Amino acid sequence: MDITLFPTKGNLILAKNTLRLSRQGYELLDKKRNVLIREMMELIEDAKRIQTNIDTIFSKAYKALQGANIMLGISNVEQIGFAIPLQRGIEIHFRSVMGVEIPIVSNNSEDTGFPYGFFRTASSLDMAYKEFANVKTLILELAMVENSVYRLATSINKTQKRANALKNIMIPRYEQITSNIQNALEEKEREEFSRLKVIKRNKK
Repeated sequence: MDITLFPTKGNLILAKNTLRLSRQGYELLDKKRNVLIREMMELIEDAKRIQTNIDTIFSKAYKALQGANIMLGISNVEQIGFAIPLQRGIEIHFRSVMGVEIPIVSNNSEDTGFPYGFFRTASSLDMAYKEFANVKTLILELAMVENSVYRLATSINKTQKRANALKNIMIPRYEQITSNIQNALEEKEREEFSRLKVIKRNKK
C-alpha cells in the first residue's frame, strides 16, 4: 500500500520513522564499509611483503637445490625427497571483523629437524630443505591473507550496494513522502481554519 495516498498524521509518523531508520542504517553501513576497507588495505600490504619474501626465499631454495642435484645427483635427491613426510598439524580458526569471518591459519606441526640421515647428503641439500620449509610457512600465511582480502572485498561490495540503495533510493523516497504528507496536512489545516472562520462569521 502506497502511504502517499493517505496524508494522515499516522502515516506521517510512519514515514518519519522509516526515514530516520534509513539514515541510521546508511550511517552504520558507511562506518562498516570504512572499517572493512581499512582492514583490507592493511592485508594487501601484508600480502605484498609476504610475496616479496617468498620470491627471495624461493630463489635461495632453488639455488641450493640445484647445488644438491649437482653434488648428489637428481635421482638421489629425489629418493631422499620421498623420506620427507606430508605436512600435518595445520589448523584454521576464524575471527570476525564487522561480521566478516576472517581465517587464521596456524601450523602446529612439530619441527623434528631433518627427516633424512646425513649419510650421502650435502650441506646444500640441508639448505634447500630449510629454505623450502620457510617458503611453505610463508605460503600458508599468504593463502590466509589472500583469502581474507577476498572475503573482505566481497563484503565491501555488498555493503556498498546496500548503502547506495539507502542513500539513492530509500532516503530520497521517504524524504519526498514525508514532505508530501506534511504539505497535504498543512493544506488541510489551512482549509479547516478558513472553513471555521467562514462558519464563525456566518453565525455572527
